[in-house]
Amino acid sequence: MNATQSLRQDVPEQGGRRPGGHGAAAPRPRPGADRDSAYWWEAVGEGRFLVQYCADCRTPRFPAREVCAVCLSLEWEWREGTGTGTVDGWTVTRRTFHPAFEAPYTVLRVALDDGPALYCWGCLVGADPDGLRRGRPVEAVFTDVGPDPADGGPTGGGAFTRVVDWRLRE
Repeated sequence: MNATQSLRQDVPEQGGRRPGGHGAAAPRPRPGADRDSAYWWEAVGEGRFLVQYCADCRTPRFPAREVCAVCLSLEWEWREGTGTGTVDGWTVTRRTFHPAFEAPYTVLRVALDDGPALYCWGCLVGADPDGLRRGRPVEAVFTDVGPDPADGGPTGGGAFTRVVDWRLRE
């Protein structure tokens, strides 16, 4: 039996938590920034929701990409986004696949209000998924996922990194 199999056996008995029930069994996975998304992740760390726009045809695009799908321009700019949208789809995970996520948890696909065909994914926070329906309005919330392990120590000692999650709005 390898370490992954052993971990999977332990987590369901603990409900995705450390023995004794205190805290997540592991740090939440941290997003990986690439060349196109690095600036966006930096803004999320500051609590800002940005949307990339083509500098030539002004078409919004999300997630960030190097080339505009409309005019093939290689030029872009970042603008403040609304940080709002509507639920386009969701999944409720009832089994712990990673020890940082206590099951059940809900992941939303959000249609952003910033333009057509712009989608962002994130966890539903502060609500039960039973009341979800397509078209339900949501707003972005910035969730600290813990210090960067590269900053030192077993779980890191530097600044917190954030991800975008979603909460229902009326």
